[in-house]
Amino acid sequence: MEIDLALIGMEKGKQYETIITTKNSDNIQNAAPIGVICSGKDKVLCRIFKGGKTLENICNQKEFTVNITHDPELFMLSTLGNLPEEYFNQDNSIKDIDAYFKCKVVSFKEAVKQSDPIKKKGEAIVIKSEVTELIINNDIKAFNRGFGYVIESLSNYSRFDLVDEDKKQEYIKTFREANRIVRKIGYKKDIASMNAIKNKIKEKGYDV
Repeated sequence: MEIDLALIGMEKGKQYETIITTKNSDNIQNAAPIGVICSGKDKVLCRIFKGGKTLENICNQKEFTVNITHDPELFMLSTLGNLPEEYFNQDNSIKDIDAYFKCKVVSFKEAVKQSDPIKKKGEAIVIKSEVTELIINNDIKAFNRGFGYVIESLSNYSRFDLVDEDKKQEYIKTFREANRIVRKIGYKKDIASMNAIKNKIKEKGYDV
């Protein structure tokens, strides 16, 4: 199959929620939710904090698999622990996954941002990789969190006039953080939608 991440809805410069699977030198497999940025039709980068098995395995093996799914259970299991052994295929993809692609590491670079919850120098690594194989089992588009934040912000806005002042301030605080993330990772329509919500809140006399 042609390697073009646009086939699974990935657009250059945008970040997508995925599950990365790796294995160690003993072939023990591991899964973890990781945000992946599309940097070209066959290139991705991801930024991972030190201390977990995913980064350790990628550094040692110089390869990993990116799994594309909308299944909340898979995200839950791989976040709260690890996927059970029976969930993995021999090629290190997740069984019955909608789509996945194999990556070969091109470079590692230490990187930390001011907005990081972890401030120590060298606690995060940016991994640039080349996609070597793309498998699509079902028609699916990689998930971008921007849309979810728009829906949540709209839900809160629909209740804005019904709640007390303390709750209004809570909604505003939540919106500010959501808007920050959407402006960073969302599509143009996501950003435009958040701007519209922001303007409506301003019309009510609140600074957002």
